[in-house]
Amino acid sequence: MGLYRSRDQKIIAGVCGGIAEWLDWSPTAVRVAYVVISIASVVFPGTLAYIILWIVMPKEPRGV
Repeated sequence: MGLYRSRDQKIIAGVCGGIAEWLDWSPTAVRVAYVVISIASVVFPGTLAYIILWIVMPKEPRGV
């Protein structure tokens, strides 16, 4: 299965849910890790990365 924005595990756009499904991890763990990394990273803000992933990642096809 490819990397898609999740239709089921989404809070805002499904980016973290899609990454969690792709890695077969807990969506909550991916969200917490994303927030921690975003806060710790001053060089590349997490909000900007999320928006870029939102635009670049295709939405999960129906029935997958």
